[in-house]
Amino acid sequence: MPEGHTIHRLAQDYASRFAGRVTQVTSPQGKFSDAAALLDGTVLRTTDAHGKHLFLGFGNADWVHIHLGLFGKVAFGPAPAPPPTDTVRLRLANATSYVDLRGPTTCALVTGPEKDAIHARLGPDPLRDDADPGAAYRRISRSRTTIAALLMDQKVIAGVGNVYRAEVLFRHRIDPYRSGKDITPAEWDAVWHDLVALMREGVRNNRIDTVRPEHTPEAMGRPPRVDDHGGEVYVYRRAMRPCHICGGEIRTADLAARNLFWCPTCQRA
Repeated sequence: MPEGHTIHRLAQDYASRFAGRVTQVTSPQGKFSDAAALLDGTVLRTTDAHGKHLFLGFGNADWVHIHLGLFGKVAFGPAPAPPPTDTVRLRLANATSYVDLRGPTTCALVTGPEKDAIHARLGPDPLRDDADPGAAYRRISRSRTTIAALLMDQKVIAGVGNVYRAEVLFRHRIDPYRSGKDITPAEWDAVWHDLVALMREGVRNNRIDTVRPEHTPEAMGRPPRVDDHGGEVYVYRRAMRPCHICGGEIRTADLAARNLFWCPTCQRA
């Protein structure tokens, strides 16, 4: 599932190609046809992102709410758009560009109040200017749940996925099995500000890189990572490989229905 930086990057990409322009809106697959007909020929006013939720604002009040889920894909291309396949849930097109959305968990037309309700149930997003990290910490500091599980709870903090969870805990030497109530205010402040910086970098580069300059392949004289997720990381999907810092073996385990990765030496209990 895409992490929050990808959704914010998509919001920027939709805006740069379509915002302020009359847009052709279609649903070749047919599952969004009624809403597409209402929006066709209107102007894409703005885009917004919160965690893993993307919003496309049309006209004065209508919003298309998109959640990619595990299988959703977005593909941009130059005009003229090729004939769409019947798997395209939503296509936007204008004189210069088109974009196809396939396989999302959610693609729905919502009102402003309905959009507000979605925001209200999400935790603060490190990539949003209105984020309140204190709101996340109030929930974390009262919880006996592991910090690794809390970081994946979108009601606590929005946009953090499996990669950022594993990497930020490693970068701050925090045992993923520590309970939220044992995370100090100083630790949370450091984690939050690190997430802000890492995720902003993810938006700029459209990939996740978490290793510090002294641990890059060039600095360490090691081969670059080869993985379909791209990016240089410390522990994510590196189970049974040596830690870049201590040389110990990276471990993995199931936690909160996802694979957790950590270094038991660097992240001691």
